[in-house]
Amino acid sequence: MTVSENLAQLGIDLPTVATPAGAYVPAKLHGDLVYTAGQLPLVAGVLPATGKVGDGHNLVPPSDAREYARLSALNAIAAAASVVGGVDNLTGVLKVTGFVASVPEFTGQPGVINGASELLGDVFGDAGRHARSAVGVPVLPLDSPVEVEVVFTVAV
Repeated sequence: MTVSENLAQLGIDLPTVATPAGAYVPAKLHGDLVYTAGQLPLVAGVLPATGKVGDGHNLVPPSDAREYARLSALNAIAAAASVVGGVDNLTGVLKVTGFVASVPEFTGQPGVINGASELLGDVFGDAGRHARSAVGVPVLPLDSPVEVEVVFTVAV
């Protein structure tokens, strides 16, 4: 099954690639790899939530942040597809780096970034299995709770 067929079967539409918030491109092709810039969980250009991830009042719940990581990965797929002539030219995932803006006592960053990893596995199957880092940080651009970078393999 192609990636686009798999997305359709999952009921997932690729979002429009977000306009960069700075002097960079959303994705860059190099040989048989596509590197994405850090992707935020933007939906129609808007963050669904802002703030730090953690347990407690006025914090982004980890379960919500996990969904935002999933949205970030979906935005990464769209960015990568935009530079390789479509999603079906993406053949797999090598590496995911996930950043979670979290309070100091929160240690559940891997669980949050599982949202991205699981989506990539659902979309790419075994080719979506990847190496990964999940890092806690004090703040992310636009006060986003998560940011995800992905390195994809490409058919050459």
